[in-house]
Amino acid sequence: MLNLFQGMKPLKRHKIKRDAIAGVTFAAMDIPQALGYTRIAGMPVVTGLYSLLLPLLAFATFGSSRLLVVAADSATAAILRSGLSGMAPAASSRYIALAGLVALLTSALLLVGRLCKLGFVADFLSQTVLAGFLTGIGFQVGIAVLGQMLGVPVASHKTVFQLAEVVRGLPKLHLPTLAVTLVVLAFVFALQRFAPKVPGPMLAVIIATAASGIWNFAGHGIAIVGPVTAGLPHLTVPDVSWRDIPTVFSIAAACAVMILTQSAATSRIYAMRHHHHLDENQDLVGLSAANAAAAFSGTFVVNGSPTQTAMVEGAGSRSQVAQVTTVAVVALVLLFLTKPLQYLPQCVLGALVFLVAIRLIKLRSLAAIRSESPAEFALAVATTVVVVVAGVETGIVLAMVMSLLRIVHHSYHPRTGVMIPDEGAIWKLVPPTPGTVTEPGLILYRFGAVLFYANASRFSDEIMALVGPSPTSVRWLIVDAEAMANVDYSAARIVEDLHKNLAESGVKLGFARLAWSTRSDFDRHHLTETIGTQWIFSRLHDALDAYEKLNPSQPPISELLESPPMS
Repeated sequence: MLNLFQGMKPLKRHKIKRDAIAGVTFAAMDIPQALGYTRIAGMPVVTGLYSLLLPLLAFATFGSSRLLVVAADSATAAILRSGLSGMAPAASSRYIALAGLVALLTSALLLVGRLCKLGFVADFLSQTVLAGFLTGIGFQVGIAVLGQMLGVPVASHKTVFQLAEVVRGLPKLHLPTLAVTLVVLAFVFALQRFAPKVPGPMLAVIIATAASGIWNFAGHGIAIVGPVTAGLPHLTVPDVSWRDIPTVFSIAAACAVMILTQSAATSRIYAMRHHHHLDENQDLVGLSAANAAAAFSGTFVVNGSPTQTAMVEGAGSRSQVAQVTTVAVVALVLLFLTKPLQYLPQCVLGALVFLVAIRLIKLRSLAAIRSESPAEFALAVATTVVVVVAGVETGIVLAMVMSLLRIVHHSYHPRTGVMIPDEGAIWKLVPPTPGTVTEPGLILYRFGAVLFYANASRFSDEIMALVGPSPTSVRWLIVDAEAMANVDYSAARIVEDLHKNLAESGVKLGFARLAWSTRSDFDRHHLTETIGTQWIFSRLHDALDAYEKLNPSQPPISELLESPPMS
């Protein structure tokens, strides 16, 4: 578990220089974004800088991913704000203490996840619902900062009500605030278009802060950040009691699930892209350590951020050396440059967060899903709507449930059909409609899933419909069980009843291409004894040969099939 510095090894001089330069560039781009995340989380502005110190260092020490950036993130910040908004005023000492407790509990849950080797859980969050979930987060975050960008007061913490308040407040919007917002957006967009390597957000913060100090933006009614605590964070335990743990446990659990899934998905993408070794369970140790560091250094829960990871990769980084360099740059800012930050207009932070929100909205991904799979597109859109209307915590639960339901749906509605010889001398699968046969008297029926209690009745009903009412012309029905990886107890009883009903109609039931695990299930549930070993065939061709020997008048299909049967 204590395999340290995996994300930095091996250290080579020329690569250290490259990654250090990338770390400085990343710091210039990410500091404004980290400050913006504090607006989402409801935390003091300086805690955004704290999230780029010890948490980044902790993950670089204990994690395995070479590129994953673990710091403040919009998704977990939104979960935190949504959960704590009714418990204490934002940015108050009580709120900060509860945020620290959430980070500490999240750390503990992630460590439990490591002990249980839950790195595989990310596999249960499909790309479809993940696109919908991130799009919902983008809309939620973007709407949350609209009031800040327009100078319109917003009191609600629910996305729909926030949007309604902004719309009602449009006649009273603050024109100087709107002007600053538009200038910042235009400036950043222009740099992204014509000078993409220039850190537009950082330059926007520097210029806006200087302009605010020189021309007294606060005196013109433009809200500013205000005093920012100078110096490095003090290590301390969150000032909470044991009674607070049940109150915030659900928030921590939601954060842990979000961190586990999003971080694993992000780190996996970049590891595959750059052919890096990845240990997802070791990353859970790094994520746990990062959140513990966040709790003890006075900041809030941190997450593996896809946006920031893309930023550090774009800056040229290929190892965690870049993140360690970013830590050094942020420490210098905290020690020497916090005084000017007090003049930073809040609408600038809102604009920068709005830009992050735009990047989270995956309209292209949704369009691609829609073109290929309308049903999955509907799931993605449903996830987006739930996140916007009901909140992030409900959205991520729904996302995971819907992903799992898709697996169940595929198992409950597997691809089935009757196998018939095609012109190309291969098997062709046709819909299992009554009257369809492979050849007179014989049906080769394919069932494309495991056989378990939920789909066993469907299996039985479909076969009985194929055979038709007694008396029937069908004499043999052979199940191609290659995809039937296992059979549970309930399904075995249904197969026994099916065997009995077919026998009463004069139909022999057999199975072909049983996997060794399925054959073991047949033995354990006494299906081998019920069906008879002579009716369990290693190959489809063996079943065909046996049938044709008993029916020599039929043209031999096996001679027409030169290619192996379909899988």
